[in-house]
Amino acid sequence: MDTYRSRMLLVLCLAPLAAFAAPSPTHEFVLDNGLKVIVQEDHRAPVVTSQLWFKVGSIDEAPGQTGLSHALEHMLYKGSSKTCAGEAAAILESLGAAENAVTSKDVTFYYQTLATPYLGVAFELMADLMSTAHLRAEDLTPELAVIREERRQLVDDSPDETALERLMTLASPTSSYRTPVIGWMNDLHRLNAADLRAWYESRYAPGNATLVVVGDVTLDQVKPLAQRYFGALASRPFPPVLKLLELPEPGERKLSLYQAVPTPELIMAFNVPGLATAEVRQTAHALRLIEMLLAGSQSARLQKRLTHQEQLFSHVSSTYDFYNRSDTLLVLRTRLNGKHAASLDEAQTRIWQILDELRSTPPSTDELERARTQLIARRIYARDFIENTAQHLGALESAGLSWQLMDQDVADLKKVTPDDIRRAAETYLIRERLSTAHVLVEKKTHE
Repeated sequence: MDTYRSRMLLVLCLAPLAAFAAPSPTHEFVLDNGLKVIVQEDHRAPVVTSQLWFKVGSIDEAPGQTGLSHALEHMLYKGSSKTCAGEAAAILESLGAAENAVTSKDVTFYYQTLATPYLGVAFELMADLMSTAHLRAEDLTPELAVIREERRQLVDDSPDETALERLMTLASPTSSYRTPVIGWMNDLHRLNAADLRAWYESRYAPGNATLVVVGDVTLDQVKPLAQRYFGALASRPFPPVLKLLELPEPGERKLSLYQAVPTPELIMAFNVPGLATAEVRQTAHALRLIEMLLAGSQSARLQKRLTHQEQLFSHVSSTYDFYNRSDTLLVLRTRLNGKHAASLDEAQTRIWQILDELRSTPPSTDELERARTQLIARRIYARDFIENTAQHLGALESAGLSWQLMDQDVADLKKVTPDDIRRAAETYLIRERLSTAHVLVEKKTHE
């Protein structure tokens, strides 16, 4: 009776979600210069988000030039043929727009969310910034000082981020995914305007970009605006987009470091494929569900057993960035409960026992359905925000995948079976794919 009731509750939970899963009208076209444009209609509110995505990030940077993509994002607002420094942001702010930019390992993108009648303004500003930015040396010098301070605050002075950055250098032995997005401090002292200009001219070509528009618009509204403001930009050659595969079994790697943490922390990172590099895409969806089963909710195995029941950890979290254009990582992060006497080695042994269970025995149908329901709910409810929808579309295209996979996402997750979970765990959650960081409490020095 209990099993029947739980299955009925799952059906009732999924039913309203399915009603929201119907795809919105989505269109795509390509300008003569190579710029791809994706338009998704969403007429619930009179606003629109415009996102300009470039396939360039820290993965593309050579040793000695790390931080180029992030520095270029900063410098794009320092003036162009049509705007003075900061003027583009000021214009958008005067229109009530929310705007910002993001650099990651794979991409750099710029976004503006504003009232639909002002979409042309956003297009004009972005088309100008991607083609006529000044990138002056006298502006770069103070901006690099700002970026170095940003690195000090966000990474060097953050024990958690320092540990994660160090672990990434171990976890990607053959891939430039080990390169920090903000760049290494030494490189931030020697980047110059010539490097920045060359990066801009080669990477910000229209053919290396995708314009994503989601909101209260139609194709007939967007297409002439895109043609007017972006169509006149000259097409330029650009380097091929890198898709890097990590070693299949790099071998177990471990580092220990002392940081100003209240209690010891354990980070475990497994080399795994993403949606763009998995031989069978169902593998990536199985890994998404594994992340949920292990630590993605309060009922997940590590959360329930090691945090709530055994009180071994005070914190457990997990990430799996499956939209990367290259191989990626499934990361488990934990913090020991200060009231527990266990060591990090003992804690890791306990985690391995739970991982071994998943590697040898498929999850029950009910457990998998709970995780699946939670993940699908998150995906569907995220689409309440047009910015999130646009980011999913842009991330898929930038990873070399079709935006249409977004509409197939729920169906693809529903296809994953308990045995798919076991096989993926057996293949990827192994020591030969593991990098571990033991973050220990900083030793006090005495004079």
